[in-house]
Amino acid sequence: QLFASSQSTQPLKFTTSDSCDRIKDEFQFLQAQYHSLKLECDKLASEKSEMQRHYIMYYEMSYGLNMEMHKQAEIVKRLNGICAQVLPYLSQEHQQQVLGAIDRAKQVTPPEMNSIIRQQLQVHQLSQLQGLALPMTPLPLGLTPPTLPAVTSSSGLLSLSSILASHAHLAKEDRSSRDGAEGHREDDADKSN
Repeated sequence: QLFASSQSTQPLKFTTSDSCDRIKDEFQFLQAQYHSLKLECDKLASEKSEMQRHYIMYYEMSYGLNMEMHKQAEIVKRLNGICAQVLPYLSQEHQQQVLGAIDRAKQVTPPEMNSIIRQQLQVHQLSQLQGLALPMTPLPLGLTPPTLPAVTSSSGLLSLSSILASHAHLAKEDRSSRDGAEGHREDDADKSN
């Protein structure tokens, strides 16, 4: 009986080599898990740094747009003041026309604004592609500007400040060139007298 009972308990006993093999297998499994978790952690860290970079970029763009919006609001306020100062000097008929035009100018709908931004962006992109200044005069009758791919509202907003800056710069250049041309005409008139 003793012999039989010792035989039945024998399979339950583990040898040292079996235990070592099991521990080694568990260690390798844990090591593989650690490696995969480390890779995932590295991936998340790189994604986090990329997200932070995007956040900074979008913050700078929103700050720039906010500044541009305040600048444009100030320009509008000043132009409104100039219109209010000049308006009394016009005749009654012209005053009514100007007041009507001002009222129409204040009634810009969001679809119109999107259309304006899209057109300005297309002209801006076209001028960048050709390396030329933005055209300040309309095209001759029958000619249409080449079409560019549609612009999304987000890219339109992001490009708005650069478009506005380039328009302001071109308007200033256009004014100075007109002033220069008028100065030459006056000089020519003085010489002819």
